[in-house]
Amino acid sequence: MSVGIDEISFYTSNYYLDLRTLAEAQQTDPDKYYVGIGQEKMGMAAPDEDVVTMAANAAMPLLADGAGEDITTLLFATETGIDQSKAAGVYVHRLLGLPSNCRVVELKQACYSATAAVQMACALVARRPGSKVLVVASDVARYDLNTPGEATQGCGAVAMMISADPRLVEIDPEVGSYTEDVMDFWRPNYRATALVDGKFSTKIYLKSLKKAWENFRSASSLMFSDFGHFCYHLPFGRMAQKAHQHLARLNKCELNSEQLEGQIQDTLLYNRAIGNSYTASMYIGLASLLENCQQNLAGQRIGFFSYGSGCVAEFFSGRVMEGYERGLHREQHRQLLEARQELSYEEYLQLYRYPDPRDGEHHDIPSITTGRFRLAAISHHKREYVVC
Repeated sequence: MSVGIDEISFYTSNYYLDLRTLAEAQQTDPDKYYVGIGQEKMGMAAPDEDVVTMAANAAMPLLADGAGEDITTLLFATETGIDQSKAAGVYVHRLLGLPSNCRVVELKQACYSATAAVQMACALVARRPGSKVLVVASDVARYDLNTPGEATQGCGAVAMMISADPRLVEIDPEVGSYTEDVMDFWRPNYRATALVDGKFSTKIYLKSLKKAWENFRSASSLMFSDFGHFCYHLPFGRMAQKAHQHLARLNKCELNSEQLEGQIQDTLLYNRAIGNSYTASMYIGLASLLENCQQNLAGQRIGFFSYGSGCVAEFFSGRVMEGYERGLHREQHRQLLEARQELSYEEYLQLYRYPDPRDGEHHDIPSITTGRFRLAAISHHKREYVVC
């Protein structure tokens, strides 16, 4: 049975900081970011935006023509959870008007959990081929000011409809997995920003890629040469380039550097403009590939490497379907990115330092976002979301 991604849509904030502006404020060379980490802009969430509002905005285009009625499960992947108990997806369920018999679960394992959600969704659909599962990944990446991680901030959400006979990408059942208990990146419950050992995290990322690929090869007959393109987890664009060169060396690939770059360059375009979106990043990379690649991808195999610090990693594969172009939201995504407002450095600091109420009193949140959904208030420790 063919099961996979039938439709994909993403969303990001309507505010961004150009990394040239950050470099100027830090009195450093902009190429440190534009070239060194392969990033140009980073999305900044407005005060009335969070993982719930971005997730709902990403998913809304997938519910046209009553498609929501067939959704039996909503899987919400995030490492920017807003509650220790209640799944953020329950809020999304209400905002989108999904059926009451649709189950909702939140998944967490750093940036990997969206892939866990996709694999679980494929299994659910295979069990009930007439059903559909909505997978949403949404995150806000925040680091302390004046740290190496600051330039790799960002925010975004991606929504994918998983179904039988998918229009976009058929997901193969064979996977390669790797898990190891390490501390390369983590965020204790008492911190609003993450802690990261950057050099160690890069080392573990590459080690996990090697181990996951070896496990994949033991389960699948596919070889490196069978793939036309690769999608990697994207904490920053340069990481994907390092990863792909590493995988090519492991397989003694004879492609030159330009050919190798051609296998990943289209996956990086949206990420350069959005920044790190944690769980959503690899799948926004998939949308970037499908919507920006100039060649016809129909029938081509895509290799996926999903990495979540701490760490869990997975390599899996998919095949692009004939006619995939008709199921894309290319124009909507182009308009979304073009309509964003650039921030000055002072405006960036204001958004970064906007109060996060935790006293249980009533706090109205100013209406700033241009999205369809917003966080209107926090009152008595309850988040109040509205449809604009």
